[in-house]
Amino acid sequence: MSDLLTPLQASPHAPLAELLRPRTLGEVIGQAHLLGPGKPLRLAFESHQPHSMILWGPPGVGKTTLARLMADAFDAEFIALSAVFSGVKDIREAVAQAQLTLARSGRRTLLFVDEVHRFNKAQQDAFLPYVEQGLLTFVGATTENPSFEVNSALLSRASVYVLKSLSAEELGLLFHRVRDRALAQLSFDEDARDRLIGYADGDARRLLNVLEQIKTAAATAAVTRVDTALIESALAADLRRFDKGGDAFYDQISALHKSVRGSDPDASLYWFVRMLDGGADPLYLGRRMVRMATEDIGLADPRALDLALNACATFERLGSPEGELALAEAIIYLACAAKSNAVYSAYNAARAFVARDSSRPVPEHLRNAPTKLMKELGFGREYRYAHQEPEAYAAGENYFPDGMPVVEWYQPTPRGLEARIAEKLAHLRELDRKAKVK
Repeated sequence: MSDLLTPLQASPHAPLAELLRPRTLGEVIGQAHLLGPGKPLRLAFESHQPHSMILWGPPGVGKTTLARLMADAFDAEFIALSAVFSGVKDIREAVAQAQLTLARSGRRTLLFVDEVHRFNKAQQDAFLPYVEQGLLTFVGATTENPSFEVNSALLSRASVYVLKSLSAEELGLLFHRVRDRALAQLSFDEDARDRLIGYADGDARRLLNVLEQIKTAAATAAVTRVDTALIESALAADLRRFDKGGDAFYDQISALHKSVRGSDPDASLYWFVRMLDGGADPLYLGRRMVRMATEDIGLADPRALDLALNACATFERLGSPEGELALAEAIIYLACAAKSNAVYSAYNAARAFVARDSSRPVPEHLRNAPTKLMKELGFGREYRYAHQEPEAYAAGENYFPDGMPVVEWYQPTPRGLEARIAEKLAHLRELDRKAKVK
């Protein structure tokens, strides 16, 4: 890997993210699982044989940079489209340009489509024939799962490479390179450096942009030393919230979870909106709601889990900001729902027991008997089919291994649906008692 990031030919007023974009593969930071020796993308570069691909990963991990480097490596014309701003007309113009380039110079064209998941089916179909013909080498970039967002026909003709967020160590390497190349006049406290890397949250572009803001703030304040006070002053609107992975982030998710558990819908909504305002991934919050529904509500109100899952699905369908309303509806419902951790407690108790217990054999009457030999051995012989018993319940039957101690891990609460479950279980246990007395 090269010592420094080499600037592209760009305006001196261009953002750092553009000025310091890598020009060679060796300058790329991160994605060692794809770019290391013998790894898939490294082999693709070294083969000099272009193929269509989809780069799937979070923002700021190098998708656009890799596409540009591929065009250089394959000596191909580079055309970039953004699915946000482009339509079928733009695709046709790109195809026409590719045909002209091939006719004039014999060079192929690499068509890079940023945020390809935003193209509809008709738009994706528009360039598919030219990919099949070999006129275009298609490279799509997406932050969304291509299995759901990219046409199967296009997906079948493209390799999918999954890019990862940069680690703190990789962001640290980027930080020092940028500081040495573009911010040599500034010195950074270690705490300030760590704060900026935490703020970037795996996103190289975000780190470069925030360093540019710090450079401007330092020049305005006529200082050459950057500390946390300067960072908080320059980025107050963002850093008042949280850094994902930092204490404030987990403090706020803890406050949200405890507000739901405490059945306070207003506090729950407050922390939910605070985290959205701070940049939290709405689907991360949705996943936490699913956990709340199972851990703190459980069978007291099974509808809570359905509502949490449906809210996540709605957000995936609508996106932001419309989908966030479904998540807000779910968070309020969870806060108002009857609470029970009986399932959570029973599961943990069962896990603890199994972890320390021996492997007890399945009783013969519960074993499957699909063959004649198994039936002759008595497997399943004394099994009682519950549907043929009074109340569809085989009173007194044992479903545990022989010698198993008596356990009653699941203890339903007297709240919500669990109150009725408790009544039913009490009735069934009374039937068991009577059956044993006979």
